[in-house]
Amino acid sequence: MADEAIEVLLVEDNASDAELVLHSLRKNNLANRVRVARDGAEALDILLGNATLPPADSPRVILLDLKLPKVDGIQVLTRLKSDPRTRCIPVVVLTSSREDRDLNACYRLGANSYIVKPVDFIRFADAMRQLGMYWLLLNEKPSWYESHRH
Repeated sequence: MADEAIEVLLVEDNASDAELVLHSLRKNNLANRVRVARDGAEALDILLGNATLPPADSPRVILLDLKLPKVDGIQVLTRLKSDPRTRCIPVVVLTSSREDRDLNACYRLGANSYIVKPVDFIRFADAMRQLGMYWLLLNEKPSWYESHRH
C-alpha cells in the first residue's frame, strides 16, 4: 500500500540507539514512516522478501548499523548492493566503528555515507537531524524511483 510505504529503514539492534534515531527524526518531522529491523536477517527479509513475505516498497534511505546479530551490516550491504532491486537505495552506515577496515569496506561495497555515532546525546540527536534533513528533504531522488519501487 502506497500510504504504508516506508521512507526510512533503520537497521539497529541497540534499542537505545534506535529510540534516539526515531525520536530525532520525529521531533524534526522528518520521517513519519520509519521501520526498524533489529538484525541483518530481518532487514534482508524486509527489503528482499523471503519464502513467506514479499519484499516491502523501497525506502528512501537505509540507516545501517554494522554490528548486528544474525547477519552483520557488511553482509547486509553486500547483499543490497549486489541485488538490482535494492542497488540504488541510498545506504547510510551508522556505526560506532572507527575502524579503517570497516570504513573502506563499506565504501568499496557501495555505501553512500559512513557516520560514526557520536557518544554525546545532543551531538547524536543533531547528527540524526542533519542526516534526516539531507536524505529526506534535500537529496533528489531519480525520476524512475517511484516506478521502480517494488
